[in-house]
Amino acid sequence: MKPLNQLTGRDLAKIKMIVFDVDGVLVPRGTKIKQEGNTTTLATKIIAKKQIKQIKALHKKGYLINISSGRGLYMLQAMFREVLPFVSLTYECGSATWYQGRLYQHFNSFKYTLDLFQKLQKAVMGKKDFKGFEPKEFIVTVHCKKRMKQVEATVKKEKGLTTIWNGEAYDILVKHDQTKALGLRRAMKIFKLKKENVLAIGDNYNDQELLREAGLPISADRTRVKGKFYIPLRGQLLPADLLMQKILSLETK
Repeated sequence: MKPLNQLTGRDLAKIKMIVFDVDGVLVPRGTKIKQEGNTTTLATKIIAKKQIKQIKALHKKGYLINISSGRGLYMLQAMFREVLPFVSLTYECGSATWYQGRLYQHFNSFKYTLDLFQKLQKAVMGKKDFKGFEPKEFIVTVHCKKRMKQVEATVKKEKGLTTIWNGEAYDILVKHDQTKALGLRRAMKIFKLKKENVLAIGDNYNDQELLREAGLPISADRTRVKGKFYIPLRGQLLPADLLMQKILSLETK
């Protein structure tokens, strides 16, 4: 992998869409969530003003901007409210894409997860390491203080499902089929793009398939995912901020 400062205009020559992971890339990692009975309190992060300006600037340069996240649609719309006219949102690990008010569902997980939520509730409610269930449509996300054997054992009994631990929560998905890679492939069809037209940046384990599907993969944490380039983590600047600064600087030359 090469450091980001070696990225050149030639590397961007065929790029038409930039795909951003969210947590750890556009906003800091970490989720404030608390659940008491059937009441869930969840803090919503908002992207910084300077990143709003950068996204608008990239859009003005002609780039399509796609947000690819494990988060649910409602939360992503709240996080990116000021740039919704300029982005598409691929949510819940590639399950669906929202673009300018239209929804494209990529995967139907209904039969796999129909009874799962109730089983997980019985397994984790009241346990000291359980924090809460994040509201989702197509996947189940369980926030925990650390890995919980109760979650892993419950999912292991379910046919076709797998758990992905990201350091603060489990995303429970349909094995092999429900991935950010699926979401990217379907988004490329929506916008009539090829692999060589896509730059993607991610920092966590559930981004590995996403980066493999992109023509120009950028790692925001080289200890977790690999890419053609990586962004050294330093100071207060987030990886997306550094990447957008670099692309915009190359575009002005």
